[in-house]
Amino acid sequence: MKGLIFNVKRYAIHDGPGIRVTFFMKGCPLSCRWCHNPEGISPFVEKVRQINRVGEKKFTKMETVGRLYEVKDILAILEKERVFIDKSRGGVTFSGGEPLIQSDFLQMALKECKVNGFHTAVDTSGHFSSEKLIMIIPYTDLFLFDLKHLDSKIHKEFTGVSNSIILKNYMQIIKSECEMIVRIPVIPGFNDSDEHLSRLRKFIFDNKTEKIKLINLLPYHKIGDSKYKKFSIPNKMEGVMPPSVQRMKELKEFFSGGGIRVKIGG
Repeated sequence: MKGLIFNVKRYAIHDGPGIRVTFFMKGCPLSCRWCHNPEGISPFVEKVRQINRVGEKKFTKMETVGRLYEVKDILAILEKERVFIDKSRGGVTFSGGEPLIQSDFLQMALKECKVNGFHTAVDTSGHFSSEKLIMIIPYTDLFLFDLKHLDSKIHKEFTGVSNSIILKNYMQIIKSECEMIVRIPVIPGFNDSDEHLSRLRKFIFDNKTEKIKLINLLPYHKIGDSKYKKFSIPNKMEGVMPPSVQRMKELKEFFSGGGIRVKIGG
């Protein structure tokens, strides 16, 4: 069995504790307007036209996005980084896209990583069947779980899907033995109103357990803008500015004090 991966990030320090290797798996059921990895949405290998400019000259070449990996390939990469992973108490993170799109491969990879002594994390949108969640829980130490919006209609308008399955899976994970980092993307005009953030804070702390280790506040950024041009995808967030440093400090203060550590960024 093989998994389709579009990027491998070594020495990752924002995808869980310690130094990690993050594997970005292709395919996502969401179409978030602010997505900074649009190359991870399609579940298939893609050919993209890459345009490079040197002075006034323009050079065009085709680039393949997505490569098939076997579990042994993943373990080989991890073994090369083991000294850094072990010394920092790091591990491996599967991100995307949505890694549970490839649930059979993900389960196998997580299981083998655990057998070989690696701390495992899954960075997820939460939008998948409960059956898929049950498959991977025994082999997952940590979930990095996105909470985007509590209103199902608004959630669907901005991401393409409702939040009902997501909230159900959130509750199932916090009842499990897995640890969790709650990730809140702070998106201007979508979920950053004081009213909604108050609701979100209440939801998190009303369902707080000792397994929730951290809240990450992830400010919207424009890093992915160049990818939209590269993939010829309309940029629906064009003109939207990131939240200010002061605003993010205010939000950190707002979410603090409930017994869960809060951090700006991943």
